Amino acid sequence: MIYHERRGLQLVVAILGLVPVCAGLDGAIRGEAFLASGTPDISLDSHFRYLSGLLLAIGLGFWSTIPAIEKSNARFFLLTAIVFAGGLARLGGILAIGVPRWPMVIAVVIELVVTPLLCMWQRRVARNAVRASV
Repeated sequence: MIYHERRGLQLVVAILGLVPVCAGLDGAIRGEAFLASGTPDISLDSHFRYLSGLLLAIGLGFWSTIPAIEKSNARFFLLTAIVFAGGLARLGGILAIGVPRWPMVIAVVIELVVTPLLCMWQRRVARNAVRASV
């Protein structure tokens, strides 16, 4: 049972990690054009590319936990906290200026709900691994 839960978590993190890795890579390469917003503002484009690089690194960071996911508590929690903080900032924008297009709404749900649930799952897998080794 413990093995299957660990494998399930590894699989989910591998699949969901595609979102920040692909979006971050695409945003870093294409800049603001990633959003198809027309003529880019050079400063906004630079900031967008920087944040896309951070998004890519977050996804790679989550992927780095996969091999020993049951031992990656601190890293998983830190990455979750970073994603959650970004989701709160995005939610603040929604409350301040309105609801963005649907992909951004889905991102908020992933950032504020799915990622913390994954962190709780990772903690459970870690606890179960410790119990199984005793």
